[in-house]
Amino acid sequence: MTDQAVPRSALVIVAHPDDAEFTMAGTVAVWSAAGCDVTFCLCTDGNVGSHEPGMTRERLAEIRRREERAGCDHLGVSQVIFLGHDDGQLVADLALRRELVATIRQVRPEAVIAQNPTRLFISEGYINHPDHRAAGQAALDAVAPACESPLLWPELGAPHRVRWVYVWGHEQPNAFVDISETIERKVAALREHVSQLGDRDPGPMMREWGRASATMAGEDFKGRYAEAFLRVTINQEA
Repeated sequence: MTDQAVPRSALVIVAHPDDAEFTMAGTVAVWSAAGCDVTFCLCTDGNVGSHEPGMTRERLAEIRRREERAGCDHLGVSQVIFLGHDDGQLVADLALRRELVATIRQVRPEAVIAQNPTRLFISEGYINHPDHRAAGQAALDAVAPACESPLLWPELGAPHRVRWVYVWGHEQPNAFVDISETIERKVAALREHVSQLGDRDPGPMMREWGRASATMAGEDFKGRYAEAFLRVTINQEA
């Protein structure tokens, strides 16, 4: 279905700097332009994602945080929360769930966007990063039912019930967002991640993915660009 709903506020939970820009940034730009208050939460600093001689984890973390903030400027995202976990070591344990519950109760978003924790093989040439799966699992576990349970970690703040969860990368999406007006902002945001892309142009790949999602969406999206999600409505009464 075409998803025209724009939440009042949204929290994007991903593993690394650049994860959102590769995946759901077009939707973020659509929502922010429509008045949605979007916050990013990055579980790791991506501090091992380099083969550059002489690079250190500390320096790379600083670079990638700077690149993330620059990318967010293109998307209308003003708040970025860095949890600061080490790249390549993220685990969907109780400690991470607790951190994300605290974040959700602080931000109090109407919608949460997360990565698909069940997707292991993306293609015949790519195995999904374990951090992606861990971040997705922890995000979903924090949303349902942890963050709305008043007797669980009450010291982390008042309970909060998220209305919608959007899962990017699901094999059976049920919601498609038209990003035709924001595809170039998505590409511009991704280009800020020079430490990962070098001088490669991500535009052709992003447009190809956008067209593929639009094809999945059907005739209403013919000639358009889209992003696809599994949308789960948790709070029917909101």
